[in-house]
Amino acid sequence: MHFLSKHIEGLKVPDYSTIDRRTNKLDVRLEESHVRSNSPVTIALDSSGIKVHNGGDWIRHVWKVKRGYLKIHFAVDIKTKQVVSMDVSSEKVHDGKRLKRLVNRAEESFRVRRVLAGGAYDSRANFNFLDGRHIKPVIRIRKGSVPKSRRSQARKEAVVEQQAFKPRSWSRIHRFGNRWRVEGAYSCIKRILGEYVSAKKFVNMAKEMAMKAAIYNRFIAMV
Repeated sequence: MHFLSKHIEGLKVPDYSTIDRRTNKLDVRLEESHVRSNSPVTIALDSSGIKVHNGGDWIRHVWKVKRGYLKIHFAVDIKTKQVVSMDVSSEKVHDGKRLKRLVNRAEESFRVRRVLAGGAYDSRANFNFLDGRHIKPVIRIRKGSVPKSRRSQARKEAVVEQQAFKPRSWSRIHRFGNRWRVEGAYSCIKRILGEYVSAKKFVNMAKEMAMKAAIYNRFIAMV
């Protein structure tokens, strides 16, 4: 004990601001936390909101504090349950606008075979993008869709197929229920690492969420 105190005495303890600045300078690479695979993978896409402060909804209501949410977009490998790509945006960004970016980032490390996504990702642009990359789009079609190509043969085929089967049968055929993997990733990160971010600047908020996703991947790899 005397030996430790002799060497610790005089050392400067970094304050919160110093730790915060050093943390914000970290270069977090999500791909370094992946479990690599040479086999084609199926990814599930979804988004979730993260609070930009920890004041709580009661304080927001009483003090009329208008602080929004971050929207976190994940692509999760349904087999390993790991986050293979992510993006951070404001709460105003539509989910479907991030499909192309998530798939492109996932393909930097994996060969994507199929994409599972909800109705928010239903658009001709997304179907055409996946079809052009030879990726099977398993996307829930919005209600009231008509089987017309309208510059997207891939979407027309999806509409015809989903109207030919009952929703439960279609989901079972394509194992659409595996989308819960991405919902499980969000739930795990929020329960263990918090439902909010501590950083104040957007770029640092994105880094903080990348660190949380990387930590989650490490946890999953150990299971």
